[in-house]
Amino acid sequence: MASLRNFATPLTIGAFTISGVTGVLMFFHLDTGLNKVAHEWLSWALLAGVGLHLAVNFRAFKTYFKRPKAMAIIGAGALLLAASFLPLGGGGNASPVAAVMQGMGRAPVEKVIALTGETAESGLMRLNAAGIQAAPGQTIGALSGGDRGKQAEILQVIFAADPA
Repeated sequence: MASLRNFATPLTIGAFTISGVTGVLMFFHLDTGLNKVAHEWLSWALLAGVGLHLAVNFRAFKTYFKRPKAMAIIGAGALLLAASFLPLGGGGNASPVAAVMQGMGRAPVEKVIALTGETAESGLMRLNAAGIQAAPGQTIGALSGGDRGKQAEILQVIFAADPA
């Protein structure tokens, strides 16, 4: 267990530092480069570190379930987690960006191209030149296969046009 302890605690500290700093940057919209990717993927290292740390310190961990103050804090955390899954009102607080992206996904490609001021024909040719086999009447969602990352790439190609 001593060798595991030498590994688990530093992993937990290092991963917490990454997750904490990148999370604060994201909260204040100051994240750049790979901050979001690091936060999402390296949080798995935090979970692994905590799991190993818990395994090493399990006897001490169990004692927290016998302390009323500790149980109140753990219970409050569980309630906050449960509350985070509740919907916020009637959708009035939903992100307008998400609504726009969903609308773009349901729209025929030529209508989205028209938003740029470009003709449907030239927009379709540019999409095809970029390796996106698009035809009139296809929706952006159909072109992307429902993949939001692919949808963003398609929209990037469409809106990168300089019709002037």
